[in-house]
Amino acid sequence: MLTKIKQTLLNNKKKMGTYAGVIALFWLKMYIIQRFVFNLPVENTNEAFILAFNPLSSILLIFGLGLLIAGRKGLLISYILGSALLYVNVLFYREYNDFITLPMIEQVANLAGMGGSIQEILSVGDIFLFVDVLIAAFLLFYLRVDRFVSFMPKRLEGAALAIVAIPMFMINLAWAETERTDLLERTFDRNMLVQYIGLLNYHAYDITLQGRTEMKRTFADSNELVPVINYVNEQNKEDSDKLEGVAEGKNVIILSLESTQTFTVDNTLHGEEITPYFNQMKEEGIYFNNFYHQVKQGRTSDSEFLLDNSMYGLNRGAVFFTHSDNEYEATPEILSENGYFTANMHANDKTFWNRNGMYDSLGYDEYYSKEDYDVTEEKSHGWGYLDEYFFQDSLNKMKDMEEPFYTKMITLTNHYPFTLPEELQTLEAGETSSTTLNRYFQTMRYQDEALRQFVEEFKQSELYDDTVLLVYGDHFGISENHQEAMGEYLGKEVGAFEQFQLQRVPFLIYGKDIPSMKSDTVGGQVDLRPTIMNLLGLEEEDDNPIQFGSDLLNEKRDDFVVDRDGNFANAEYVGIEGVCYDRETGEEVEVEGACEEGFDKAQEELNMSDSVIYGDLLRYLDESQLVEENNETSAE
Repeated sequence: MLTKIKQTLLNNKKKMGTYAGVIALFWLKMYIIQRFVFNLPVENTNEAFILAFNPLSSILLIFGLGLLIAGRKGLLISYILGSALLYVNVLFYREYNDFITLPMIEQVANLAGMGGSIQEILSVGDIFLFVDVLIAAFLLFYLRVDRFVSFMPKRLEGAALAIVAIPMFMINLAWAETERTDLLERTFDRNMLVQYIGLLNYHAYDITLQGRTEMKRTFADSNELVPVINYVNEQNKEDSDKLEGVAEGKNVIILSLESTQTFTVDNTLHGEEITPYFNQMKEEGIYFNNFYHQVKQGRTSDSEFLLDNSMYGLNRGAVFFTHSDNEYEATPEILSENGYFTANMHANDKTFWNRNGMYDSLGYDEYYSKEDYDVTEEKSHGWGYLDEYFFQDSLNKMKDMEEPFYTKMITLTNHYPFTLPEELQTLEAGETSSTTLNRYFQTMRYQDEALRQFVEEFKQSELYDDTVLLVYGDHFGISENHQEAMGEYLGKEVGAFEQFQLQRVPFLIYGKDIPSMKSDTVGGQVDLRPTIMNLLGLEEEDDNPIQFGSDLLNEKRDDFVVDRDGNFANAEYVGIEGVCYDRETGEEVEVEGACEEGFDKAQEELNMSDSVIYGDLLRYLDESQLVEENNETSAE
């Protein structure tokens, strides 16, 4: 009897030792990935210990649930699923320098169109991120079932681990808040959340946030729109009438250039201009050299949303997916009411990024997608239809459009991973430590040549006299993962201030009656719509008073731009993650008095825009306008 008890205790020790070993193995894996794969800055010993400790609570929870449901098999399944989630984040982080969110997971349909990009971010070394799965399987199933004698039912073991996870997380959170107070309110900074509470806990919190956002629409009412309207009215500046109506009744062509950043403009590589035609073209129109992209996870679709709505995209996911069924008062709908034919042109699959659904909500009359172009293997590379053919075909379609028209063209070729057939490489690759950056120069040159062909043909067409062309970059092409290489090219260290400045993208207004000038005003994509409306001589406020941008041609506007993380720039300062920089010198200055108001305004504006989208508040626009008018009447 005594021998049997001893054997049972020995087997229990073996079992618990096995469990402990599997937990330790996954814990080590998470620490290595969080510490050395993700760019999570550790500034002191306390932060280093928090980063090492934070995976534990989530590991205990998922492994406990696995044991609770299916014993050792459940534990192994939890290990495999946890490893898969880690790897998805590794891949996502390599391309976007960000962590995946629940709305982005729901967009897996996009993967079908990302073949080239996915292949580029895969690495042979990634196999080592799964070797531990085999070790865990060996540890769990080396002992035969009859040797795995249980001293308590597996359900109790699993429940015990899951329950212990709760106080572990509370300890983790309290510890983390010694470094960052109100940590869970910093939803805009996913790097910070992962650094302090761990990747798996971040995903659990992200699911909670998604639930909260779903509830916002359910319980929203018209009263929530009134403070937004009041805020926007307070921000409005008296119109200077500069160039107002200069394009009245004219066609509008919006050209969205993929992954195009301002640092390539007027710059050279190997003694050659990177964008020789655009450099010339910008001297013939209105060029804005302090114009920033403002996108987040939605990338190009975010830039489209900013353009057509003068509202910000979301911090999590893409509006094109998460809120495509909302009520909008978008530019194409307003222009349609003013006699315009409105269209989108993008030679990709119609359903990519849910464009077909979102374009209906925005009020576009027509969507010319891949099926409407002569896309052949010979005319395609990388992400699809080469720009030179896309431009040519699109111009031919516009020649047959009912006028006046408003159309948006979205290019494809200058897209990560920035590869070109050898015969199209007219610029020698760069010589930095980043292959991505080296190739980027070549695709930028190709895009510039395709642009030249398009504009020169456009100028010879009958459209030229009655059309205004707006050209802008949709988002960055070179992420901060390539800071070192970018510093090599620019000849200076790229820190936080310089990285923010690299988010500038070109914006040019071009046409027959458009004067030649350069504007230093600080603005962004949210300002595109009011600028267009000014050129067309339309009073947009009569149709939709909700817009967070302002006319870039208005000399009385406040220079101001905010990115989706709550950073901002104005005429004098740049505010980044709570640090204030002098815009002219890039030197740090005191936040109080210089940037404090800017940070507050940035966050308030983002919150206002979010409330409109999450609550689908524009469905109450007519009702809210009546409420506002009644309040004004009562005040009189």
